[in-house]
Amino acid sequence: MKFNSFKELIGLVKGKSNRVVVPGANNMEALEAIKMADENGLISHGILIGDVELIKQMVKKVGLPEEKFEYIQSTDVVEMCNLAVQQIVNGKGDFLVKGLVDTKYYMKAILNKEMGLVPQGALLSHFVLFKTDNYHKMFAVSDSAVVISPTLEQKAKIINNAVNVLRKLGVEKPKVAIVCPVEKVNEKIPSTLDAQALVEMNQKGEIPNCTIEGPYDLYISFSKELAAEKGITGKQVPGDVDLIILPDLDAGNPVYKALAFFAKGVEGATILAGPNIPVILPSRADHPNIKLNSIALSSYLKDQK
Repeated sequence: MKFNSFKELIGLVKGKSNRVVVPGANNMEALEAIKMADENGLISHGILIGDVELIKQMVKKVGLPEEKFEYIQSTDVVEMCNLAVQQIVNGKGDFLVKGLVDTKYYMKAILNKEMGLVPQGALLSHFVLFKTDNYHKMFAVSDSAVVISPTLEQKAKIINNAVNVLRKLGVEKPKVAIVCPVEKVNEKIPSTLDAQALVEMNQKGEIPNCTIEGPYDLYISFSKELAAEKGITGKQVPGDVDLIILPDLDAGNPVYKALAFFAKGVEGATILAGPNIPVILPSRADHPNIKLNSIALSSYLKDQK
């Protein structure tokens, strides 16, 4: 990876032209993250969409420079999201930052075929980049927020989405663990059957540019020693995993939030993988630092081909 921490990442994108577009900008957490990004030299301009009078009050309260932003009046959530996407399409912004709007409307606006932000046949998925004190490098988690119960085909697309992001970050051939409750294929546990199929697809070249192994539990994925204790040796992924793929939303969302809340020295950034532009997709309850890091990650990715 071309950086080893979010501090390094912020240093790489500091001073670049970064025009953020925020639907539902009457949101203190989003504005606090934008202020942090501005203080770190990550924001050159912004478009804030929502109840303008309320937004301006909150901008003053947070301490953002009002003159750096444009304001668009709207009190309808669907309209806010559509207006935000339109700003990107019109070349007035570089990436989206989710404010106080429902994820389903945010996603629907991005998926609007007339806007052309999503390639035909693509699947949108959630991508989280983590750094913790308990692991030697940054790693990614997917999907934690978008695809509820992915089919095998959708899991392959989720992997491709995440691998494409990681390759843009400098991980030439990401090591991928398909995480399941157990490390052996069990017909009674469908996720293990999918893991077996995904490994085979990777070996046949149907899921390229990565090494996929599994089924693995979390311990095996992150520890070569614990993998050896369970008789798994001579593999590339255990203890050096770059990406973990969770079975479904019921598993992915709690794992993401548990890592964000409990992991020692944790830092994270969340985006939407799949569209042609960077899209920030944090949880409303995420700490502003996660949103700051997400802005930095989006700033970096917008310049990568």
